[in-house]
Amino acid sequence: MDKHQYVWALLRISLGLIFLWAFFDKTFGLGFTTCSTETGIQVMCDSAWLNGGSPTAGFLKFATAGPLAAFYQSIAGSAFVEWLFMLGLFGIGFSLVSGMGVKLAGYFGALLMVLMWSATLPPEHHPFLDEHIIYALVLLGLAFAKAGRFWGLGRWWSKTKIVKKYPVLE
Repeated sequence: MDKHQYVWALLRISLGLIFLWAFFDKTFGLGFTTCSTETGIQVMCDSAWLNGGSPTAGFLKFATAGPLAAFYQSIAGSAFVEWLFMLGLFGIGFSLVSGMGVKLAGYFGALLMVLMWSATLPPEHHPFLDEHIIYALVLLGLAFAKAGRFWGLGRWWSKTKIVKKYPVLE
């Protein structure tokens, strides 16, 4: 195994865990971003998705800025947007951690990052770049490097009939 494959594998798994954590924190209110308090952790707070909270409303209503802010604010709390966002977080995270479907996860993850970047234009600390663009580039790199084949199930996955028929699923 080449040394660069270790880096891609660590990037893939680490980034996948970030996506999965965001999904589980928003779903169950694990006490970090979704339900943090000044005095400690509050698990399963009202903001948790399972308790009727909205995983998108806070960001889309209050963190958006710039030329697309009105559009993003208009879709805040939409059930379709919430389900799409949450399925995206889980699907991207699971694919990256498992190594299966890394190409699709890379493409859709990059799209999600660019959408999140466009919701907060201009970025706070740079005229163009922020962490969303960097994550998008890393996600595309994971897709192009076939990073799921190292320390993951991607090698096995790439040999299945469905992936041979539809290579984008790799």
